[in-house]
Amino acid sequence: MLQSFLEQSAQDHPEKVALVIDQKRYTYLELEQQSNRLAQALLQRGLERGDRVAIHLDNSLEAAVAIFAVLKAGGVFVMVNPTTKIDKLTYVLNNSRARVLIIPEKKQKNIVEHSDLLPHLKTAITVGTAAKSQEHNELQMPRFESWDQLQAEFAEHITPPAIPTISIDLAALVYTSGSTGNPKGVMLTHLNMTSAARSITTYLMNESSDIILNVLPLSFDYGLYQLLMAFRVSATLVLEKSFTYPHAVLQKIISERVTGFPLVPTMSAILLKMDLSKYDFTNLRYITNTGAALPTEHILTFRKQLPHVQIFSMYGLTECKRVSYLPLDQVDTRTDSVGIAMPDTEVFVVDDQGHRLPPEHVGELVVRGANVMQGYWESPEQTAERLKPAEIPGEMLLYTGDLFRMDREGYLYFVGRRDDIIKSRGEKVSPKEVENVLFTHEKISEAAVVGDPDPVLGQSIRAIVTLMPGEELAEKEVLAYCRKHLEDFMVPQKIEFRDELPKSPNGKIDKKQLTLP
Repeated sequence: MLQSFLEQSAQDHPEKVALVIDQKRYTYLELEQQSNRLAQALLQRGLERGDRVAIHLDNSLEAAVAIFAVLKAGGVFVMVNPTTKIDKLTYVLNNSRARVLIIPEKKQKNIVEHSDLLPHLKTAITVGTAAKSQEHNELQMPRFESWDQLQAEFAEHITPPAIPTISIDLAALVYTSGSTGNPKGVMLTHLNMTSAARSITTYLMNESSDIILNVLPLSFDYGLYQLLMAFRVSATLVLEKSFTYPHAVLQKIISERVTGFPLVPTMSAILLKMDLSKYDFTNLRYITNTGAALPTEHILTFRKQLPHVQIFSMYGLTECKRVSYLPLDQVDTRTDSVGIAMPDTEVFVVDDQGHRLPPEHVGELVVRGANVMQGYWESPEQTAERLKPAEIPGEMLLYTGDLFRMDREGYLYFVGRRDDIIKSRGEKVSPKEVENVLFTHEKISEAAVVGDPDPVLGQSIRAIVTLMPGEELAEKEVLAYCRKHLEDFMVPQKIEFRDELPKSPNGKIDKKQLTLP
């Protein structure tokens, strides 16, 4: 089971540093004991097997501990981006029917003000020096508990609870943007996640001597997997909150003797504008990517500037975590490829009727493996679009929605996406979700959101709007409104005003006329 990654490492290497955060170091034994205390607290507060627990925290000790505590208690963890605003948080909590929410103390007021809209939430655990448990009133929900006080109350409970968990039990719901505008909960079992972690650590050749630096949020699936993968092999994870200050991150790579550095293309574009020769990356063994394929020029430049560093070009999606990787001996010769199927996974390309295509033909990529999700939480129609029956009765295949071609040796080449999901800064952005926010502005009549090619962001977000008759609105006002209601990575880079938007014959906004060539 997924929690065994921490339990086994704590048993084999109790005094080894597992986590480095803000100059503080935590051993595997410390994390194991803290997660056991929280697991016992969750059970005592009424958590039942399969209940969902939402974790709305920044990259932190508490976030890491909470993940494993929920698993130990037999629950399902739901990571929520720390920048998520209350409206979307409310949607996720209600859609998942989360019983418990773990939040920073400063967000307690928000939850109190919206408690009437959260019928399923029974307990909120607050993290922070000022956090205090409140007097319990059976008629008031949720009950607010203090993280520190729970740790103190269950100080003697340092062994894991005896909760049966099997491999097909749900371990996590990972919410990802959908074409409907509302995020979809990707259902992942213990088997899905342990299989993906095993395959990725296999081809990355991770071992206990690795020191991995992670600046990706734990709410982002590959950020989450850095924690899982590190603990699987008893490595050390250096957890940073962001990539806001690139120089400081590079200095951390040096001071902590980091061997592995996962990034998204936006980060690589920033790094390659810096003079990397000023930094001593002697200990850095590999760089790996997520969010989108690394541009060919990025790979070539990294190879030139950091010849001793292994560059792993990969492709994946939340619905199965990882699909393919480019073997190291092919990086210089097949730089534009995202590689071959990762260990214990099969991939192939099909036409519109689902028939397998021969090499060099373009079609939709299909994935088969133990890492493939169970479906979207309570969304059978959307699930049916992605999971379709295989040739073997009872087996389901993942249709990625992405167009690829495969060469005769089985190497994959990304062609394009079937849908219009925007990939910006390594994050997936639903145009519909941004449009829904724009539509709530009283002065905006119509809105369309598209992605434009961008050498740094991958795609930049452009919103095209029309105004209500007689209204005036400045770009900065629209951007401020978006920042108030959207996560940072969803805020458009540009607002374009038009008198009218192009329409298709059936009256829908024709985005093809709005996209750049």
